[in-house]
Amino acid sequence: MKYLIAGLGNMGADYDHTRHNVGFEVVDELARAFEVSFKDDHWGDIAELRHKGRTLVLLKPSTYMNRSGKAVRYWLQKLKIPPQNLLVILDDLNLPFGKQRLRGKGNDGGHNGLKDIDAMLGHNNYARLRIGIGGDFPIGRQADYVLSEWTTEEAEQLSEILQYAAETVKSFATIGLEMTMNQFNKK
Repeated sequence: MKYLIAGLGNMGADYDHTRHNVGFEVVDELARAFEVSFKDDHWGDIAELRHKGRTLVLLKPSTYMNRSGKAVRYWLQKLKIPPQNLLVILDDLNLPFGKQRLRGKGNDGGHNGLKDIDAMLGHNNYARLRIGIGGDFPIGRQADYVLSEWTTEEAEQLSEILQYAAETVKSFATIGLEMTMNQFNKK
């Protein structure tokens, strides 16, 4: 069984270690844990790992956040992966820092990456793992906040958050969405 695990973010050194790239950081954590490397491919960087009989294809779209749907649709079609085996990992301003929420479908919540994926797929019926980045920014400064780097205090906690999210991804691919939601949405 194959799964597409799409971590959302923006390519380039200017965006490394920013809140908006937490999706990239989760798939990077998985690649590190399984000692696999990303390779530059069509519409993104791709790595593949095997876990408990499942194949997880990790994707970091190179289309920038607001055009993530192009890469996600391309890889779903190319690899013939059904939408129920898609998991999109993204930042969420509406969740406190470090909290995560896994859902099987839902609205975009104002997230431009999800908006584009919904538009390109023609539906919002796919799993998404939202990682809380907090929302402590002045009115009108949302873009600056999401594109800013983690604070020192946040960076110190990030490793544990990324490991927990990586465990969530592995669980999604092995025991399924419902059981994973019950087990991992507590934190």
